[in-house]
Amino acid sequence: MENHAKGGFVPRSISTAVRTALADTPVVCLLGARQCGKTTLARQLEPNRAFYSMDEPGHFATARTDPAGFIRSLPDTVTLDEIQRVPELLPVIKIAVDEDRRPGRFLLTGSANLLLLPRVTESLAGRIEIVRLHPFTEAEKERHPGRFVQALLDNSFRPEIRPSLLRPDLAPLRPDIALAERLVTGGYPETRNRAPERVRLWHRQYLDTIIERDLKDVARVHHADSLLQLLAVLAAQTAQLLNVSSLAKHLKLQRPTVLHYLSVLERLFLVRRLRAWSRNPSKKVVTTPKVHLLDSGLAASLSGLRAGDWVDNRGPMGPLLESFVVQQLTAQAAWTDPDLKLWHYRDHQKVEVDAVLTRGRDVWGVEVKAAASADPRDGRGLRQLAEACGQNFRGGALLYTGDSVLPLGDGRMLAVPMRELWER
Repeated sequence: MENHAKGGFVPRSISTAVRTALADTPVVCLLGARQCGKTTLARQLEPNRAFYSMDEPGHFATARTDPAGFIRSLPDTVTLDEIQRVPELLPVIKIAVDEDRRPGRFLLTGSANLLLLPRVTESLAGRIEIVRLHPFTEAEKERHPGRFVQALLDNSFRPEIRPSLLRPDLAPLRPDIALAERLVTGGYPETRNRAPERVRLWHRQYLDTIIERDLKDVARVHHADSLLQLLAVLAAQTAQLLNVSSLAKHLKLQRPTVLHYLSVLERLFLVRRLRAWSRNPSKKVVTTPKVHLLDSGLAASLSGLRAGDWVDNRGPMGPLLESFVVQQLTAQAAWTDPDLKLWHYRDHQKVEVDAVLTRGRDVWGVEVKAAASADPRDGRGLRQLAEACGQNFRGGALLYTGDSVLPLGDGRMLAVPMRELWER
């Protein structure tokens, strides 16, 4: 089972949200990338449920041939795994739920974003709750609650000078090298406890599996090789502003084809478009989204980056670190407050904030710096964001690789050690 890596079962912080949804909602769908732990979590939360996987040929054939008969034959409560493979089941589930609206009847898992699938036109609104499961966060790996986002919202960080953890006599154990190893490993459960070359091999085989099993279920793609080429280019450009015309020219593809492929990669939970934040859209603010690979380890494997590049080839590691942080924040936000939304901010003078969190009109900013030092000049983007927000700005953090919590010249902003993402 994908979540039972060496060291035993790793508790998932989103579990409470799933249990809560099952207690009052007829259909709960656990969505996330293939191999991120959905099946393990579903079985662990509801071990006594009947379980049917649409990856199993017999179940797939029966459900595809006679969806109504398949649903009628099921027990009162059931888990249906990899539901995106047979979207014809969803309208039938709607009918079944309309006849019996008891909570927790159907627990679904999906490796494609059902909300973005063009064939799924029949809405389950009012009957279904979507819970998103991400690959392991670093906090989950460390078996910590993952409360950085909550601490940011609560403004609970305080300036604190801490002793350095850097030991020059133990270079392989330097905190920055350990961070780089986190980046290139990523969060898929199966990459834990593997040697670096084994991690890269797993990532390659993972993409092969997605192309073989999932691609045909979510979209018509005539040239899978072109899709993979686009993914590789996006990996090399992770955390950059999306330029569709440039991608089309580089890959010798039509612009509509690139847009279609981007949508497919989003449906498969491989990339995300992080929209630009603006209180009042104007010529002073860039509205172009940034594109991130969801998993930094997959991005590193596609780009040929290794942990040692933190020392020898730092340039590409900065954007990789930014995508890594955005993923940690996105996952933590999901279990901290479902009303939180993530954005990026950038003005036409190229002053930017890597991640902007909003809840209603309240705004927080998180900037990322791949360095062990920080000073007030590094808070320029956060100060610009605060000015744009006015009284709605609630606070900001500059995540850096140092050890102390440092002021940035504005009481609402602090430089915070990167490890707070997983040590809280």
